[in-house]
This record gives sequence, C-alpha cells and structure tokens, in this order.
Amino acid sequence: MSRNGPLGFYEFFAGGGMARLGLGDGWSCLYANDFDPVKAATYRANFTDAGEHFHEGDVWQVKPADLPGQADLAWASSPCQDFSLAGARAGLEGGRSSAFFGFWKLMEALDADGRAPRVIVVENVVGMLTSNGGQDFTALCRALVDRGYRFGALEVDAARFTPQSRPRVFIIASRTTGSAPSGHCTFHSRAVDEAFGRLPEDLQAAWVWWNLPAPPARNTDLAAILDADDAVVWRPEADTGHLLDQMTPLNRARLETGAVRTVGAVYRRTRAGVPQAEVRTDGLAGCLRTARGGSSRQSLVVAQDGVVRSRLLTPREGARLMGLPEGYQLPKGATAAFHVIGDGVAVPVVRWLASHLLEPLLTSGDPAVLAAE
Repeated sequence: MSRNGPLGFYEFFAGGGMARLGLGDGWSCLYANDFDPVKAATYRANFTDAGEHFHEGDVWQVKPADLPGQADLAWASSPCQDFSLAGARAGLEGGRSSAFFGFWKLMEALDADGRAPRVIVVENVVGMLTSNGGQDFTALCRALVDRGYRFGALEVDAARFTPQSRPRVFIIASRTTGSAPSGHCTFHSRAVDEAFGRLPEDLQAAWVWWNLPAPPARNTDLAAILDADDAVVWRPEADTGHLLDQMTPLNRARLETGAVRTVGAVYRRTRAGVPQAEVRTDGLAGCLRTARGGSSRQSLVVAQDGVVRSRLLTPREGARLMGLPEGYQLPKGATAAFHVIGDGVAVPVVRWLASHLLEPLLTSGDPAVLAAE
C-alpha cells in the first residue's frame, strides 16, 4: 500500500471485527476470516463490504491465492482457550490454539511468493507467555525470526481504557530494518520481562522493546456504562439473598457502604467444592468470557441504604466494556452476544497500538518508534 493511501491488512480469527474497528478508517481490510457461524454473521451485520473480503471457514482451508495483494499488516487473534487459565493449558499443541499454525502456513506461503506482510500482530491471553514452560512462546518467536522478522511483546490491560479487567499479550513482529535503542515502557510487564529472559540468546538478539506512551487516565468506571435501573431486569429478592449467602464476610463487607451507591461485579466460582460468589467494587468488571471459557455472564450487585439488588450484565453493557460503539449490532440472544464479545479484542487497545506503533512503523519506517531511551 502507498504511504499516502489506506494501509491494507488481513484479519484472521476476525470474530465480530473488533480489531478492524480499532484500526479505524485509515486502514483497508483486504481479507478477513473466521470459521464460527455466529461470529461470521455478526461480522457481516456490521460491515457492509463483508461480501467483498470476508471468508467463513477453517483457516487451514484458506489458500494463499485467496489472499489478495500484499498486506501491510496481518492480525491474528487466534483461539485462546488452550492458553487461558480457564482452559486446559494445552499450549500450541492444543486442538484450538493449533489454529495458529493454519495462519502461519499462510504467512510462510506469502513469504515464498514475495508477499509477506511487513508487520504481524499476534494477540492472545497472557498465559501464552508461559504455556508449556515458555516453549510455546519460544516456538512462536522462532517461527517469526526464521522468516526475517524482529519482534517484541507488550502486555496491555483493557482496564487502561475501559472499565474491564482484561490483560492480553500482543506480539508485534516487523521487517523494518535499522538499529533502535532499547528501553522499557508501561506495557512491559513482569510476565513480558520473564518471557524475554527465557528465550535463547539468538532470539533475544531479535527482540525489540517496542515503546508506547502510557494512555491518559481512564475517566469512566463500571457504573458509568450501565443501563438505567428501570431499563433492566433485577433478580427476585430471594435470589439475591442466595447470592449474598455465597459471599465470604470480606466480600459482604464491600457492599456495606450506607447511603453511598456501590456497584460491584460478581463472579461465581467453586473453591474446594464449595460455590462462592466474589465481588469487586473497584469500578471494574471482571474479564468478559464466552460460554466455552467459564462463566459466560457476570452478575452485578448494587448496594445503597442497606438494600442490595442483583442482576445479570446485559450484552449491550458488555459491548461497552469492549469499547464497541452503541450502533454495533449484536446477536439477539445473550449467550450468542457474549460468545462474540467475550472472544474479542478491546477496540480502544487496538486503536492505541495502531496510532502509537503500527501506523508510525508502517508509514515512516522510522526506527525511532521502536523504543526510546
């Protein structure tokens, strides 16, 4: 793509197109792929040009000839269940996360054809840094380096942008040449530092400490994105009482705030065979999940003047926690809606990466964007 025109990208495991929304209008989607019918229908409902570039099907069945032109960027948010702490931690050999290699064989074929993307982004749960003792991360990095890419990793929590705790790792690989000074930034977490330390020396030599500025302080909390009290369905008092009975005294104490309205997000867990309800009242929701990855819907509790009410988080509220616009079309059923948004990437996180790293890297080629002292 011309530096004066839109940047072209392929989006693999596209889901509802959240990476595309985050990249924004300065980018042109050349090809998008997902095998899930619900996600595919959601993508088509939200992008009028989907018929021109969206392919529904298994990534292993995609051929290099299906990918038009040469993209500036290939984005891959491969299935995370085998890396997630909520999953079996099978790593890259797991049935779902092995889909990454379906994507990677396409990148290898494009490289052989002289059409390799200049930048590749792989997004996943932070557990991918430690899966199989770090061997999976090493294998991924080795694959990138063998194809001529330098790479680095960032851990970004969506809580920096929206009121949802959602840490994710972003591995950014680039063929931009030139030396760059190294340095840490706010997104180089302990997990990233330790992942770097486990790599062999030759892979460490190809590592880039990508440097991004810290975002402004988030100015919204969980209460600010909720629907009006009279527009939602509250649980019966007895059901709320049962929920409170599953809380420890410490959790119950978080709701004893007198006249101050307190909003909390609740997850139900089983510890030592005993069901427990855990509430957080720090202004954040817990990480949204899909029905296949644990609890599909969080509960909310609202306490004021000694009265506690509870209800389920609505799909539209979940969409707001992902940074999706109000006009984004969700599947009609709640389970299907959370299946789409719970597997997605937070839109504002992608926008921050695009504006402060991907776009400067692709449009200027200036190695100064890599890492500043």
